[in-house]
Amino acid sequence: MNPVTLNQRDVDFLLYEFLDTSSLLKRERYAEHSKETFDATISGAKNIAEKYYSNHYRKGDANEPMFDGESVSLIPEIQSAWDATAEFGLLRASYDFDEGGVQLPEVICKVCGTYIQAANSGSSGYYFVTAAASNVIRAFGDDQQKALFLSSMMDGRSAGTMALTEPAQGSTLGDIATSATIQSDNTYLIHGQKIYISNGDHTLSDNIVHLVLARIDGAPKGTRGISLFIVPKFLVNSDGTIGERNDVALAGLLHKMGNRSATSTVLNFGEKNGAVGYLVGEPHQGLRYMFQMMNDLRIGVGLGASAIAYRGYLHALDYARERPQGRLPSNKDPLSPQVKIIEHADVRRMLITQKSYSEGSLALCLYATSLAEDSKTAESPHEREQAAALLDFLTPVVKSFPSKYGCMSNDLAIQVLGGSGYIREYPVEQLYRDQRLNPIHEGTEGIHGLDLLGRKVSFNNGQSYRDFLNLIEATCLEAAELTEISDLVAPLREAIDRVSHVTGSLLSAIKDDPDKGLANATLYLDMFGQLVIAWIWLKQAIVASRKLGSDECEGIISEVNFYQGKLYAANYFINRELPQTIQTAALLDLNEGTCFHMRDEYF
Repeated sequence: MNPVTLNQRDVDFLLYEFLDTSSLLKRERYAEHSKETFDATISGAKNIAEKYYSNHYRKGDANEPMFDGESVSLIPEIQSAWDATAEFGLLRASYDFDEGGVQLPEVICKVCGTYIQAANSGSSGYYFVTAAASNVIRAFGDDQQKALFLSSMMDGRSAGTMALTEPAQGSTLGDIATSATIQSDNTYLIHGQKIYISNGDHTLSDNIVHLVLARIDGAPKGTRGISLFIVPKFLVNSDGTIGERNDVALAGLLHKMGNRSATSTVLNFGEKNGAVGYLVGEPHQGLRYMFQMMNDLRIGVGLGASAIAYRGYLHALDYARERPQGRLPSNKDPLSPQVKIIEHADVRRMLITQKSYSEGSLALCLYATSLAEDSKTAESPHEREQAAALLDFLTPVVKSFPSKYGCMSNDLAIQVLGGSGYIREYPVEQLYRDQRLNPIHEGTEGIHGLDLLGRKVSFNNGQSYRDFLNLIEATCLEAAELTEISDLVAPLREAIDRVSHVTGSLLSAIKDDPDKGLANATLYLDMFGQLVIAWIWLKQAIVASRKLGSDECEGIISEVNFYQGKLYAANYFINRELPQTIQTAALLDLNEGTCFHMRDEYF
């Protein structure tokens, strides 16, 4: 099947028409770059994805990492992929020139990574998690920590992990039991066990830098007593050379249904005297520091889910265009040739559903990445603050919608292929298995639902929530002026009214009874996510409508078809997916309590 994992024309559309990434060149930080350097970087990452990641997608699934009690072995192609990624400079691409970086915008770096995720989501994790971990050390580490660990992570000599979860607790980080005892030299001895640690052990790099949450002896209970530590697999000498093995041991590998080329580990810290750790920043501020990495990875999970959905959609589209089967209902001649299955209306239904989910999700995630960029480099402090607030507000949706609907999209890809869909000779079954991890990675839907309804919509007296609804209304005003898409405005405004009414009703219920008021938070997240994606599609439709009405498309059939595809996908999502919020809103407005009142004994 076609090895293409993303549609480059759509990527260009999202970067330069939907987001206007070229405008970043006006900012002082990117004055030495050009659209050509942006495109060349993406092209290079795409080549790496196709040459070094796609080549072992199936092999990595069939040959999981092995642990012989001493060391972990991976298929050699993963080492080649890691080396190519590091050599190309992706691990340092967003860093400043004077740090040894390439000083590229965040959105360009994320597009590069999305190509790699689409090619091989399992093997991409070694790179993605390392980049996120190094960003934490860059932001909060002291000069000595940066000298010892950051430079080696930037060039691939060290990899990185995030070690949060423990066997006795998952997302309730306030209950972690891993301890940290201060020593006379101001280092700490770390004791505890962490589980589900992605990329926790391997031989791709000389060292692995674990970012570990632990509680200093005597620290307060709960999240207020959590600190963050750098705990390397090997200690590092003052001159940067690798020293002796730290007291960090691989207890075993876990075997996931997807992303099988990545190691998923159980790590023991301090089986002997204690693992040496270095406190990052101030004591008891670890969760605040780690949230930077968690939120970075939440966008990364959303992008990965979008990429896997997108790849599945493209495989299904290719198959539907090539596979002959059956005849249209109007054709009663059994001797007539069979039609390609894309001629069947129900197959087109499945394809446009996939298109609306995957392209909508990718647009949302890149929009979120542009907010991350603006929060750092926008011209004024006010613009930076606004971007940061909006990104914080939307992050639960950015992570959750692509993950949930990515699964639905990949399920439809299997359905389009029929019997070929669930056999391993075709990639869509593996894509589904890889995708199914994303609704759990970096927090389940339930956790993000609680975050959105329980915190985000009421934060700062609801200002971020109101600001976002105002953004949608501004888009509606813009779309109302365009005849071709003006009929999409009313359904979106009706959805805004539904969401506004339900939000007020639920916030009131939460005040009276937080447990019952938040019992349907996941439904609220889903409803809100559909509103967000409908808005994203309306924004894309505005661009497409204007392009179709300009001279740019005249005589260029491929461009006309591309923009028409955007309009049809926008119409599909707003007219056929967004109305699902009507029933959801009705349930939420009642605060329907069957699930809340159901008792353990009744199951």
